Amino acid sequence: MNDAETPGLESRLITTGVERLALLGRHAEALMQGYANDQVPLEGLSHTALRKLLSARIVWRPDEQGGLKLTPKVRELIAEMVSDEARRHVNADVAEALELIRSLIQSYRDSSSRGDYWQQEQQLLRLRQAVDDMNGRFADAIDSLWQRLNSDFGFVSQLNDKVRENDRAQKQVVRLLDGLALIDFDELIELVGSDGTLRKVLISQLQQQLSQHYTSLREVQHRLIELMARFRHMQARSRLVSGMAAFLREHPGFTPGNYARRSDVPALFNHAAPLTAAGAVALDRAQDIPTLSALIKAIPTPLRAAQSVTSARPAEHVEDTLIAARQQALKDDVETFYLNVVDRAEQTPISALDYLNQSELQWPPEIWLFQVIAEHQGLPHSEQRAFHLHQQEERASAYNDVKLIRDVSLGLAV
Repeated sequence: MNDAETPGLESRLITTGVERLALLGRHAEALMQGYANDQVPLEGLSHTALRKLLSARIVWRPDEQGGLKLTPKVRELIAEMVSDEARRHVNADVAEALELIRSLIQSYRDSSSRGDYWQQEQQLLRLRQAVDDMNGRFADAIDSLWQRLNSDFGFVSQLNDKVRENDRAQKQVVRLLDGLALIDFDELIELVGSDGTLRKVLISQLQQQLSQHYTSLREVQHRLIELMARFRHMQARSRLVSGMAAFLREHPGFTPGNYARRSDVPALFNHAAPLTAAGAVALDRAQDIPTLSALIKAIPTPLRAAQSVTSARPAEHVEDTLIAARQQALKDDVETFYLNVVDRAEQTPISALDYLNQSELQWPPEIWLFQVIAEHQGLPHSEQRAFHLHQQEERASAYNDVKLIRDVSLGLAV
């Protein structure tokens, strides 16, 4: 960069900085409302002002359904200016941010158990802001990586500089992936319990935002590989051109020769396979007709007569036949189980798994239960009323309402 370009760059930086500092002053009240509360109020902000605030990275939207929030850097700047000790210290890494989130969750639940609703709302507000800060740091880091890929990384002229930039970008991607891997949703589910508000903030919304970060990082890695491959291709071609230029400078009288007419071709150019001369019969030469007739008569006749070839049949699908036979065997065993229930003529239901074990059948228990239920559902309504099918169910876990079928009992209806 020459000296004439430096003042122009500084002038643009100053102009941009003055405009964005003026934005902070012009919308100071709305920004402070967003700092004190959860979201920046949209009342009083025109469409143009909102677009300028977003482009200047003063505010941002974590997702399409969420409201407008201050970016982490702006929140940290305000905290430094107003000496807000509760938010003044910046978390150094994701692990410390997660420790803060765990502490706020415990404080929120303690306030809820005491019935202190005002303190509970304050803890919930700080928890949302802590989650937004952690999410915002990931978004800022990915955006910074994108900016470097599209500026410094894309315009490096030396291969060594390119390799160093590539290594730096790859390490940042690895650090971001390691930071995302520290967020354990199983632990968060156990911490929030059955609280719907905490589950929305720390499970559904955070999981959606982290999925967007993973998608962005995949795009960054794709872009990184694409740029490296493009640069290596350009570097190879530039080396060839620069090498040819250096050779011409050392040999100014060099003129390329017609290598196709040389008898001694250098090994570098002699890579093509030899051509085989093609021949064809000239039927328009009358003087060659006796010779051609003699050659045709000299062609030996085949000793064996031509045999007719029958058309091949389509290949049999052995695997499909085995699967169909196995399914039919399973269906027959289930029908035998139903007939056994009818023959007993008792109202006491029979456990499907007990029957499976007593009959020493080799079917997996899950497949057996599925076929018993399917057989009952496939009966006509008049025959279904003759049986009573009871499913023994239990919850998957304390926080999961999914019902798991453990066994099925079948008996005759009263």
